[in-house]
Amino acid sequence: MKSTRWQLLAGLGALTALFAGTTAHAQVTLPSLNLGFKSTNNPQEIVSAVKIVLMLTVLTLAPAILIMMTAFTRIIIVLSFVRQALGTQQMPPNQLLVGLALFLTFFIMQPFFNKINEDGIQPFLNNQISQEEAITKSLAPIRVFMFHQTRALDLQLFIRLSKSAQPKTRADVATTVLIPAFVLSELKTAFQIGFIIYLPFLVIDMVAASVLMAMGMMMLPPVVISLPFKIMLFVLVDGWTLLIGSLVKSFG
Repeated sequence: MKSTRWQLLAGLGALTALFAGTTAHAQVTLPSLNLGFKSTNNPQEIVSAVKIVLMLTVLTLAPAILIMMTAFTRIIIVLSFVRQALGTQQMPPNQLLVGLALFLTFFIMQPFFNKINEDGIQPFLNNQISQEEAITKSLAPIRVFMFHQTRALDLQLFIRLSKSAQPKTRADVATTVLIPAFVLSELKTAFQIGFIIYLPFLVIDMVAASVLMAMGMMMLPPVVISLPFKIMLFVLVDGWTLLIGSLVKSFG
């Protein structure tokens, strides 16, 4: 037992001596980082700094842009309505619903993203067009998508609120007017779909409540009885396939 302890102590001593000898001869270098402000008279440096700030701002707002200008708004609202109508609380979880909504958004918006890449991004990267032309051509496919999903009444509402002249063509409609009109139309469409989804599940809840009252089981919550039947109905009719297929087709 004593010999084992002495061997452990000897081993630790040897490792300590080896580490000390290694660190004594080796110089550890750490990277240095300098941050600061300086005055300049070169306009090019100022423009570069402004471009970096604008780029960081766009990257920060990218999630909001994705939500407000694509199919994400309608999809996530409808999926949330389905979960509430089923009464399954946090199942499916929020992360799963958001992930499914994102992938469906990319699937629906893929033709428009390809158009943006072909007309705006690639020519700009190849120095064929200017930055202003790239932004204009990149916005064009997104504007086409939003116009197809925007109601005329919602668009007229925001044109009146902006106090701008009545546009003669779609090209005359400002993007700052089109985006809120598109979001309002998406909210209306999503709530209409949610109302239709709620109806069959509401009927099941009413039947379960009526049966419990007829049996005199007043203390048993109807949700406990109706939940398995709602899940069974949703599975039997292949609800997820019908829902996702109808959502994708609604953007046609």
